[in-house]
Amino acid sequence: MAQSIILRPAVSDDARALTALALRSKAYWGYDDAFMKACVAELTITPKGMADEDITVAEADGVIAGMVSLAQGDSDDARELEDMFVDTPFIGSGLGARLMAHAEDTARTQGAAHIDVDADPNAQGFYEKCGYRLTGSSPSASIPGRTLPRLRLDL
Repeated sequence: MAQSIILRPAVSDDARALTALALRSKAYWGYDDAFMKACVAELTITPKGMADEDITVAEADGVIAGMVSLAQGDSDDARELEDMFVDTPFIGSGLGARLMAHAEDTARTQGAAHIDVDADPNAQGFYEKCGYRLTGSSPSASIPGRTLPRLRLDL
């Protein structure tokens, strides 16, 4: 990573840029147009939705390069990793691992015992490298009949 990266809390004015980032990052896996269109609603980040999540933005020289968001999980000591996206020029740069470490630190500070995530199947290996383990599967919110690997990181 040649550029200086800063992490900061997301603000409502970031919503449009974060949505565009999420869509670019998802498209990185080579999904076709129909698949991507089906994902738009799920990947759209709104100021209203941002109020329910703890979203951190990674900026490289003033440009949003990545994001990670945590939400309350299914119990007081659980957090849900809602979004973790790195813009395509930064994939493989270590930014994703940095965002994941930040999310883990945030969850620990909030008293969480674990973080759960429904991962894109193409990203499962990344999550496993970060210490997550497969616990099951979940239905996709965008694609009927598609399942996603469900992973957990014990803190």
